Amino acid sequence: MQDRGIAVDHPTVNRWVLKYALQLSEAFHRRKRPVCRSWRLDEAYIRVYGHWCYLYRAVGKVGQTIDFLLSPWRDREPALQFLKQAIARHGVPETITIDGSEANAAAMTSYNAEPDTTIDMRQIR
Repeated sequence: MQDRGIAVDHPTVNRWVLKYALQLSEAFHRRKRPVCRSWRLDEAYIRVYGHWCYLYRAVGKVGQTIDFLLSPWRDREPALQFLKQAIARHGVPETITIDGSEANAAAMTSYNAEPDTTIDMRQIR
């Protein structure tokens, strides 16, 4: 903006981010390329800006990041929320491979208990 002679301070940029971030996110997700039908789900305990949290992530067969979620808790509810979010954005996969995480296994069992939903789950320890 400064190159065009317009002076913008940081509170203005912050207001723009708060106002348009959701609209941009939705537009970017609509244009995202389709992902493969076999996903790998895992979780990691990481430190973000000095706070420890759990990173739930889904990766495609070829290593393409499908979706992620940061949560302060490691249990069924955030894992199920993450699974539903990823499926809503990218469609239902045929197979999901998970590690030994009990939270992901409980979320998959809970999701498959709903009517008209069947996803093959592979658990590798």
